[in-house]
Amino acid sequence: MFYYVLKYVILGPLLRLLFRPRIEGLEHIPEQGAAIVAGNHLSFSDHFLMPAIIKRRITFLAKAEYFTGPGLKGRLTAAFFRSAGQIPVDRSGKDAGQAAIREGLGVLSKGELLGIYPEGTRSHDGRLYKGKVGVAVMALKARVPVVPCAMVGTFEIQPPGRVVPRIKQVTIRFGEPLDFSRYAGMEDQKAAIRAVTDEIMYAILGLSGQEYVDEYAAKVKAEQAEQAKKFPKRRR
Repeated sequence: MFYYVLKYVILGPLLRLLFRPRIEGLEHIPEQGAAIVAGNHLSFSDHFLMPAIIKRRITFLAKAEYFTGPGLKGRLTAAFFRSAGQIPVDRSGKDAGQAAIREGLGVLSKGELLGIYPEGTRSHDGRLYKGKVGVAVMALKARVPVVPCAMVGTFEIQPPGRVVPRIKQVTIRFGEPLDFSRYAGMEDQKAAIRAVTDEIMYAILGLSGQEYVDEYAAKVKAEQAEQAKKFPKRRR
């Protein structure tokens, strides 16, 4: 119940008023039935802007850290994400990917919309990074279409480290649903799930116009952090 109050009474109208999102291709979201909406992830604001303009309820797999933060801020954040119907996923450990897939398939089995960011984390520099294959596994196992989505301008309004977003118009684009029925029964074949994942990322790239990096974002972030430790900036 609170999800719809948040969407249509509180947060949704406020976001539309402040950011005046330009929406393209909304007709590509199925009016009923299970589907995956796969998008790029540029900003914390993405969690709110996309759901606010989609007519149907959409459930995202959210990192568990949003539900375990310390202090008052942590409790408020956790309460908000739970009220918005988001599912916490522990991204640590070797079984993290399988846990996320199980949760996602549970949403799809109910005929609902599942939102996912195939990059696995926010882009730290505005570029589009290599997609993780979980989205492909879920699409093939559940036999559902994947609607590519591109958030444009959200990196500029709230880049990493910025708490309060800038008030500026953003664009949200949805592409035509991708049908992967030709891969039916191949969800355990590495080549097939990599091909499906790359097709999804290519569709997102075509909508967003970002520069593409054929590496995982988390790996690049870790390498840059390690470099920063080895070669810290000298204080003037």
